Amino acid sequence: MSSLRDIRKRIKSVKSTRQITKAMKMVSAAKLRKAQENATNTRAYAQTLWKLVNAALLGAETGSDATHPLMVERPVKKVDVIVVTSDRGLAGAYNVNVGRQVLKFIKSNPDAQIELVTIGRKGGEFLRARGFKARKDWPGTFAKLSYAVAQDIANEVTERFVKGETDAVWIAGTYFKSALVQEPTMLQLLPLKPGLGYHGSVEDDETASASSMLFEPTREDVIAHLLPRAVSVGIFRLLLEGLASEHGARMTAMENATKAAGDMIGSLSLAYNRGRQAAITKELMEIVSGAEALKG
Repeated sequence: MSSLRDIRKRIKSVKSTRQITKAMKMVSAAKLRKAQENATNTRAYAQTLWKLVNAALLGAETGSDATHPLMVERPVKKVDVIVVTSDRGLAGAYNVNVGRQVLKFIKSNPDAQIELVTIGRKGGEFLRARGFKARKDWPGTFAKLSYAVAQDIANEVTERFVKGETDAVWIAGTYFKSALVQEPTMLQLLPLKPGLGYHGSVEDDETASASSMLFEPTREDVIAHLLPRAVSVGIFRLLLEGLASEHGARMTAMENATKAAGDMIGSLSLAYNRGRQAAITKELMEIVSGAEALKG
């Protein structure tokens, strides 16, 4: 059994840990509000953009010269997968869930040559530990997150797709629903096709109403302008969703850790009090026994 001194040291250590986890929870909660606001505001723009993209693509689908380089479909032999995770840990299962999605995708496509593009240090570490090395890494993305960064990433993968260096581009990340729920997902970015949106297909009624739009100067010019932007916005939105998911997951994880530390402190305090009471009782018995021996 541990000595009273060891128990006191452990109680002090757990209390220090609880202060840290409580502070980290408060920091993540403060950052989550801003990150959630950014992700929510971007959703409306992204959904409207995809509505326009689908309207343009559906209307041009039967045209003989309507095929855009980002819409070219080839036999899938090479695939680029963009992996969005965090730079820091202590976020529960957030990073692991994204990594598992990527491993599942790799196993389900055994004949394809898959090259990984990592955004966030934890994703690269997870995949390297399992024998997968990233083709390209974008370090420090979340430290200076902006649309320009997402555009640079989009330019790199779209250039490879247009040159034929890859036949498809997917992105693995997390869709933010709440501080308690973050949904891992795998989404196809390229090739673009009618009906393909950020989080599934667009609604039928939205597509029908959008297909009657008039485009100026021409539908093909609008397509040429919108499609590269759609890829950039798709990446940027998932980066924002991932950042909000990271803070939500970390806030929840730190709250659970704080509660666990409190429970541990209670158990250790109980053990300490019992040990202290037992020691006092033993001393009293020794004193009484000694007194009785002197009387005899």
